[in-house]
Parts: sequence; structure tokens; C-alpha cells
Amino acid sequence: MERQFPYKLYLVISEEACYGRDMLWVAEQAVKGGVDLVQIREKNKNYSDFLESSLRLKEMLDSYSVPLIVNDNPVVAVNCNAHGIHVGNSDIPPSEIKKKWPGCNMIGYSVEYMEQLSGTEIEFSDYLGVSPVFSTPTKTDTVTEWGLKGVEQIRTLTDKPLVAIGGINQFNAKQVIQAGADCLAVVSAICAADNPAKAAETLRNLIETA
Repeated sequence: MERQFPYKLYLVISEEACYGRDMLWVAEQAVKGGVDLVQIREKNKNYSDFLESSLRLKEMLDSYSVPLIVNDNPVVAVNCNAHGIHVGNSDIPPSEIKKKWPGCNMIGYSVEYMEQLSGTEIEFSDYLGVSPVFSTPTKTDTVTEWGLKGVEQIRTLTDKPLVAIGGINQFNAKQVIQAGADCLAVVSAICAADNPAKAAETLRNLIETA
């Protein structure tokens, strides 16, 4: 079995997702509530702004020993000394990242088509993002809405750790873990919550008792 993945609750964060609140504050509250892995996803920022945000976020996360993952930007990831990177099937492939950044600790790879599971890029990935489990306004460029049955099916086809993302909240978190996900990734369920720490704590407790 290849599922050496200690993380349970994965926050995907951006300035936009925080609706005007300070991103560092939201992230810190989430970590205090039980988030143990954080990805910064800034699709609309230029390089220098993305790097600056990543550096600030990493400094805060380091104080809690929580790893930072950068979405789809190897240059930002390397220059902020991130723990790893997450890419989709239309981004730079995991095999290329391994060549260009041999010191990368973790590569996440979004699975949007069943055919990807038999492709070679899976071998270069440390975990697979099942994306999206349920349709969500934060991810509009995806093809397959996997649902619980999709998570179950993917679980039977790979030993890679599965990180489920897309429409996950306190009402479906347990079912997604029970379907075979190792970890839950959330955006709105924490970033848009009135109390991000409490929202994270609720989700973490649901994961731990699933």
C-alpha cells in the first residue's frame, strides 16, 4: 500500500475566497481549528503578487509546522520554498515537475477523467485530487462531477492517497471519507465561514469520527 499521507483536512485558499478578510487571518484560524495542509491558489494574480502572498502565508504556516502547497506555479513554489505543488491535467505534468524541481516534497495531481488513472503521470504524483466530488462555483473548469460513487470507484483503482475537493461541507464530509477519501479539501466551507476556526474544527471532527 502506498497511502503514506498523514493529512486529513486541506484548506485551499485565495484572497478572493476570503471575501475581503485578511487571508493570513483566515488561514491561521483554520489551522487552529484543525487544518493540517494549506494550498494557495491565485489564478488571477501576477507573479510578484502571488509570490509575496505565498511568502507571507508560508511564514505563518511554518510557525505551526503546517506545509504549504502552491497551485500550478512551479516558479512561485520554488521561490517561496513551498513543501510542494498541485497541478491539474491541463497544467505542467508531474513528470516535468520532478525533472525541473527534484527537491519537491509533494506533487498533487487532479483526476478529472477516469483515463488518467491508467496514465503514466499518476506514478509521479504523491496524492490525487478527486476534483470535483460535487459541483461548486469555485471550480468551473472541470469536466467530471465524481459524486460518492466516483470516489468509491477511484479508490478501487489506486493506492495513491485521495484528496477529495468540490462542494464538501459539514453535511457530506463523513460520506466522502467513508467512500474512500483519505483527506478532504475545502474552500468555501472554511474561507466563507463566519468563524473559520469553528468551521475547521467541525469538519476535522467529522473526518476523525467517519
